[in-house]
Amino acid sequence: MKTGIVKSFLFSAVLLVTFTACKDRTAEKRIAALEDKIANLEAQKNPAATTPAPDVTAPETKPDGPLPTMEFETVDHDFGTIKEGDIVEYTYKLKNTGAAPLIIQSARPSCGCTVPDFTKEPIPVGGTGYVRAKFDSNGKQDLQSKSITVTANTYPKQTTLRFKAMITPKAGSAAPAAH
Repeated sequence: MKTGIVKSFLFSAVLLVTFTACKDRTAEKRIAALEDKIANLEAQKNPAATTPAPDVTAPETKPDGPLPTMEFETVDHDFGTIKEGDIVEYTYKLKNTGAAPLIIQSARPSCGCTVPDFTKEPIPVGGTGYVRAKFDSNGKQDLQSKSITVTANTYPKQTTLRFKAMITPKAGSAAPAAH
């Protein structure tokens, strides 16, 4: 019973921190710490169900055979100065300059304020595709830098796209608290 209450509290805390994660880096650290506590509680409850975490420090090895290559026109974009509350979009154009069809598996934003979209079909050799970033500046002020991590069947598997914007606050809006 006590473990259930603790897990419920920790889960609620994770959710609360998650909603504020875009606003400061310390929130990400708190989320990771809470997730570790939840994992430890679950491991104590059922030690047979635990599996070791994969070794993420192992270097990525280049696969044999022909590979696709994602060549972006640009990996950095500057939206310039926008107003708080504006929703802006940018499309990163890409070409498969490799020797096999390109498959984009995912596009993960660094923040919940960014919604990515991407070409879902395989991109043939010489073909073109896109990764689109839609950024909602609501609740944001000053210089904002965000990223999208694109995972594909390339080597290396991940490519990072970045964008930034200088956001002017809404009239009557208070400056954000210093972090």
